[in-house]
Amino acid sequence: MKRTVEELLEEKYVLVDILPHRVPAGSPGQYFAVEEYLLREPQLSAVKQKHIDLILKLNCYRDISTDEWKTVNPPPEELAEAMRREPVMIMTGDSMFFSEPDDLCMTLYHPDGELLSLVRTLAAGEGLYVWEPDPETENG
Repeated sequence: MKRTVEELLEEKYVLVDILPHRVPAGSPGQYFAVEEYLLREPQLSAVKQKHIDLILKLNCYRDISTDEWKTVNPPPEELAEAMRREPVMIMTGDSMFFSEPDDLCMTLYHPDGELLSLVRTLAAGEGLYVWEPDPETENG
């Protein structure tokens, strides 16, 4: 049975990100300056295109929906435009991606092992990383 958005938001999640793991507090680099740079155009559009390409490639293997299964496999152009324009919840099986147009990462809720493996492979092809946040540094 397909899970609801509310149920999925309470589940384990992973991040699909431009970095391989969380930057530790006190890191000697310049994370915030780099993040600010990447959040400006045209860099942000380039990152968002990687997210879009990952989801479209995933859709070659799995059904997806952006409206809680009222519409299955929306046209690629509509999905891409929605991901550029507004926050989108993309359902696949009992899992869900959350994508925001102005964010450098996507969140994948409740991935099963097969989906996680596929997403890791697709992310690597896009120059992205998949990692689990550490609950102890969740707000840090």
